[in-house]
Amino acid sequence: MTAPLLDVELRLPFGADDRVLTVSSASGRVAVVGPSGIGKSTLVRAIAGVEQRARGHVRVAGEVWQDDRDGILVPAWRRGVGWAPQDARLFPHASVRENIAWGLDAVPADLDAVCAALELRGLLDRRPRNLSGGERQRVALARVLVRPTRLLLLDEPFGALDRALRARVIEALCARLGAHPVVLVSHDERDVAGLVDDVVELG
Repeated sequence: MTAPLLDVELRLPFGADDRVLTVSSASGRVAVVGPSGIGKSTLVRAIAGVEQRARGHVRVAGEVWQDDRDGILVPAWRRGVGWAPQDARLFPHASVRENIAWGLDAVPADLDAVCAALELRGLLDRRPRNLSGGERQRVALARVLVRPTRLLLLDEPFGALDRALRARVIEALCARLGAHPVVLVSHDERDVAGLVDDVVELG
């Protein structure tokens, strides 16, 4: 039997109790859905390696990123994830173009193609303070898409987009991602069609 490409089982404190969050996907393309406050974003943070309270295991493509029984904890910077958090976390002093290419040695060859797909080409010289919430979300998406990553973590990436734009962005992502592993957090199951193979409902 083939091991799942994504295998996560983590125990996390929630109030007075612990909660066990489990994700298993043969393809590594999975949506995590559920009500607000159930632990979706915390799960993403744990997979990224920045949630210090998580206890359990995280295995991606046969590599162990965390296993407390064996004392394994791969630091976040070595996991090679592309993480687009809900709040975008853009650098306020940098332009959209600079934010997308931040930390890279050169401007990505596919920057223009990614910006076209996400309808950002007219915004590249703006600062984050001059962007709407939906525009900031698309910049955060572009920033992870232009980088070589082993796993994409997308936390409510479409929440600030209107329905028509959301549909276009999802279509562009489907075309671009192919079979690339992705964990998509959403409260709307309509967002996941075509992007993932498995849906995990928390709660």
